[in-house]
Amino acid sequence: MNIALIAHDQKKNDLVQFVTAYQEIFKKHKLFATGTTGLRINEATGLSLTRFKSGPLGGDQEIGARIANNQMDAIFFFRDPLTAQPHEPDVTALVRLCDVYAIPLATNMGSAELLIRGLEMGLLEWRNVVKENGEGNEG
Repeated sequence: MNIALIAHDQKKNDLVQFVTAYQEIFKKHKLFATGTTGLRINEATGLSLTRFKSGPLGGDQEIGARIANNQMDAIFFFRDPLTAQPHEPDVTALVRLCDVYAIPLATNMGSAELLIRGLEMGLLEWRNVVKENGEGNEG
């Protein structure tokens, strides 16, 4: 599975701790992350991942493009709902794309716990069927 890892500045520590706790599950998948988040996760865990630009510099849009092209299977996006984000339109677009293409999205520790356990139990295997059938590539 292709998994994106994103966190707003105030939530980066939470996501790093979460990935560290579940690195045995995450290491079985192909990981992608936005700039600093990816660097921090790599430094803390040693997990291999593909880093995109920082969110405000286009990283959210890079991940969004992969969602639109059926190249992402799950998103862990720890959002900070109490701090205004300069790239809020990009954040909103990314969340909307997850809804349009039925990509599981965890935006906090509670939903992330459910998503990672589902991933561990193989409950996201339906994504492989979607990809094999070429669904999600409509334009």
